[in-house]
Amino acid sequence: MNSHTQTFIKLMKHPVKFRMFLFAKLPAAYMAGVRVREVDEKKCVATVPYKWLSQNPFRSTYFACLSMAAEMSTGALAMAHLYRIHPPVSMLVVKVESEYFKKATGRTSFICEDGELFQKAIEETISTGETRIVKAKSVGTNANGEIVAEFLITWSFRVKTK
Repeated sequence: MNSHTQTFIKLMKHPVKFRMFLFAKLPAAYMAGVRVREVDEKKCVATVPYKWLSQNPFRSTYFACLSMAAEMSTGALAMAHLYRIHPPVSMLVVKVESEYFKKATGRTSFICEDGELFQKAIEETISTGETRIVKAKSVGTNANGEIVAEFLITWSFRVKTK
């Protein structure tokens, strides 16, 4: 594990610093109410509420807002493993797949438990210099624990070149 991973996780858990990051770098997610609720080196839980800014005309959460929360649950894990790493490694979403099972009419929680996959891919891209791909799964559930949606977010990692 990157020695700075815990530092990044601590920053993610700081309510003011993380919201400032969202506001500055991901304003749409900030406005929609996407928040990281839990994070460690192996898993991340991100939520999105059903509210005026995240609704669709069918009285449920707009699919793009669900997608933002699903991506956040995967991306936060990847960023934790990349924080202050040397050599620097870039990350990029290259594919998003989703399946919807139930209307999202309240807060939807997305959990990704693929932190070890990210760590392994980052270590491999550093040691080989070759691009590595991770297909991370994020499962969204409602307050009753029912699955609302599942996302597969495919991330690409490569060592940055000057």
